Amino acid sequence: MEIKGKSVFNGIAIGKIEIYSKGDKTVVRKSVSDTAAEVSRFEKAKQDASEQLAALYEKALKEVGEVNAAIFEVHQMMLEDPDFVEAVIGIIENQSVNAEYAVAQTGDNFAEMFAAMDDDYMRARAADIKDISDRLVGILCGVGADGIRSEEPVILLADDLAPSETVQLDKSKVLSFVTKHGSANSHTAILARTMNIPALISVDYPEDCEGKTAIVDGFEGIIIIDPPVSELEKYTERLNKAQEEKMLLQQLKGKENVTLDGRKINLYANIGGVSDVAAVLANDASGIGLFRSEFLYLGTDDYPTEEQQFLAYKSVAETMAGKKVIIRTLDIGADKQVDYFNLGKEDNPAMGYRAIRICLDRPEIFKTQLRAIYRASYYGNLSIMFPMIISVDEVKKIKSIVEEVKESLRQDGIPFKEVELGVMIETPAAVMISDLLAKEVDFFSIGTNDLTQYTLAIDRQNAKLDNIYDSHHPAILRMLQMVVDNGHKEGCWVGICGELGADTSLTETFINMGFDELSVSPSMVLRVRDKIRKTGA
Repeated sequence: MEIKGKSVFNGIAIGKIEIYSKGDKTVVRKSVSDTAAEVSRFEKAKQDASEQLAALYEKALKEVGEVNAAIFEVHQMMLEDPDFVEAVIGIIENQSVNAEYAVAQTGDNFAEMFAAMDDDYMRARAADIKDISDRLVGILCGVGADGIRSEEPVILLADDLAPSETVQLDKSKVLSFVTKHGSANSHTAILARTMNIPALISVDYPEDCEGKTAIVDGFEGIIIIDPPVSELEKYTERLNKAQEEKMLLQQLKGKENVTLDGRKINLYANIGGVSDVAAVLANDASGIGLFRSEFLYLGTDDYPTEEQQFLAYKSVAETMAGKKVIIRTLDIGADKQVDYFNLGKEDNPAMGYRAIRICLDRPEIFKTQLRAIYRASYYGNLSIMFPMIISVDEVKKIKSIVEEVKESLRQDGIPFKEVELGVMIETPAAVMISDLLAKEVDFFSIGTNDLTQYTLAIDRQNAKLDNIYDSHHPAILRMLQMVVDNGHKEGCWVGICGELGADTSLTETFINMGFDELSVSPSMVLRVRDKIRKTGA
């Protein structure tokens, strides 16, 4: 069975299908006659949860360090708390109800109790209790911890995937993303490019294909379910050839990003978290041009502390060993929603309360992040850039807050380095005043995804508009040239960190425009390097 969709990243994948399920965690109170059986179900779920948390601790220990991993140890201890356990068993036995209801009710009761306490530390435990009870309810309802049940890598099919869901996935188990909905410019598509795996959207797959062998062809935008042997053999050969091409590109490691006529371009990589640094090093990027720091927030149930953020930024800075690392400050909002921010529903979130607007409106969150970044700056070569800028006034407010943060660190006796400050150029307003913004900052980084959406008045999450979302539009290319010219006049270096930076059909155009830097998905670094080295005469 061959089903046509829209490709968001090229490549070929062959493997078993797993349908991603958010699962139904709806808890219904049910009367039971065998309370002992329900208590046994609860005890078994508690054991499973403890094993999950132990595995998460080991995974986090490798990826984000001991301090960040410690939360999973705390959750394991809270899971065994006698008061919590006795309360759940008490509800089951006294009310003759199902385990799911007893756990959910106990979780709500304890969370409410903690939230009402005067002590900040105890109030913070309310979210932990909710997380634990949600995990137990999920297990009792048969919902997987990270949405993937298989032990082997799979082709993951889903209705759609939110950024907060993709960040939880075990990436080593995903061969390809295939979704019914979504957009070619969504963050799930960006993740697929980062992971260098084929991805399709708008695929109306049948619900009875779980466990079947399939081929995903990201070049043609098709998925073939239960392919005949001849097709399997053909695609296996293509997959082997792709691996050979990848091996040829490996020969470019250690080579300079220099054109035939001697122009040098800084070629950096985009990352979403600490674990992506391995791909940056494996693909020999010269630095990190975009560290999407919001993924530290998407992966937790509460605001990450200064210490948690510091350790993540420090780890990246140290691992990159003096190479430039540009951290984009929190860019929450639009399609990246986090429950504990309580952002509320908006009719047009892409143009709403998001990114720097939240940071300037909630300065304590902003200052916590800036303190963590400046503390980490002592251990490497960090720069900071600020998203969704529309005015010089915003930049001046940011710089004032930065000075407050630096002064607080001096008073605390904490060492830090001076770092470059830059702004994301991703609104038409920022383009048009780029001559003024350039007087305030050290560099520009153009976010072509949002710049295209705002310039063309096209919601990049709307799949119906994918056919007219044109990042090659003359208006976009003229804007890019304007930003380069205005930046260079004031001594700012200028780069691209949006997806367009990896478009090798435009690499020569970008070089001729005068761009100083391109930042792309790690998997695209060597391909773009190859193009740079073949450009110019």
